[in-house]
Amino acid sequence: MPQTREFLVPAEAAGERLDVFLAREMPDWSRTQIQRLIRDGLVLVDGAHPRKAGEELDAGARIEVTAKHEEPRATPEDLPLAIVYEDQHLLVVNKPAGMVVHVGAGVNSGTLVNALLHHVAALSGAGGELRPGIVHRLDKMTSGLVIVAKNDAAHRRLSEEFKSREVHKTYIALVHGRVEAVTGEISKPVGRDPVRRTRMKAGGIAPREALTRYQVTRRFPHFTLLDVRPATGRTHQIRVHLASIGHPVVGDTTYGAPAKLRLEGRELATLGRTFLHAAKLEFAHPATGETLKLEAPLPEELVTFLCEIEKYP
Repeated sequence: MPQTREFLVPAEAAGERLDVFLAREMPDWSRTQIQRLIRDGLVLVDGAHPRKAGEELDAGARIEVTAKHEEPRATPEDLPLAIVYEDQHLLVVNKPAGMVVHVGAGVNSGTLVNALLHHVAALSGAGGELRPGIVHRLDKMTSGLVIVAKNDAAHRRLSEEFKSREVHKTYIALVHGRVEAVTGEISKPVGRDPVRRTRMKAGGIAPREALTRYQVTRRFPHFTLLDVRPATGRTHQIRVHLASIGHPVVGDTTYGAPAKLRLEGRELATLGRTFLHAAKLEFAHPATGETLKLEAPLPEELVTFLCEIEKYP
């Protein structure tokens, strides 16, 4: 039976594309699926059908989405898969931004799991039928390294490593503003936002301990490039923590980043993704105990964005 969901556009998302806004607020739906809902007349903005998926939103606009719930299931799909490391126990892939990690409500295709089921003969079943092999996740609009288990023994050992904080992750993040301290840490519990339930919040509902460390690697007039090392793995942790100190991740309008950038009197559209990339992983191999150190280069669209902002001294 169709269900109707409602969203109110906050001030920080003013000027954002309709499909981009909904893709973030409905993380279990792909942007392609959302565009199809818009084309099929199942989305209303202030009671009217939008003319196009790229329609820019006004602050305070009320969006209604009517969509039929379908029971999710994971099936193989021939999708590109960037494998950084693979052996009989596990593989590590470089996930692109825009790809959901696993199938769920509203998402049956285009996920990392769909790609894995096509490319890999066997995956761990410890995560359940919808999440075969998935030991940990990245947000939809975050790119970078994801560990995948091929058997249950590897899955259990890797899960233990994450739980005991033996997996060391380094992210590259570009944030708004000038971060003054060269190094720092943010220790704030993270819980569910009581108003917008798709978001998390410093504090929030049922907060859990969270610790993020960062180091400045480069400063721009309007931005700061950071290496970020989360010591815990809470949902949206890095994004919430950086926003909580007044430095939201570029492109992350969910947590306060502007939809439009104003540089030296010129207005530019922000990124269509978050400038957050899981660049490095270090962990013990679940079978041999050998230390694995893996890296994924910064995606081309993020390199291009850095080159663009260099033009504004």
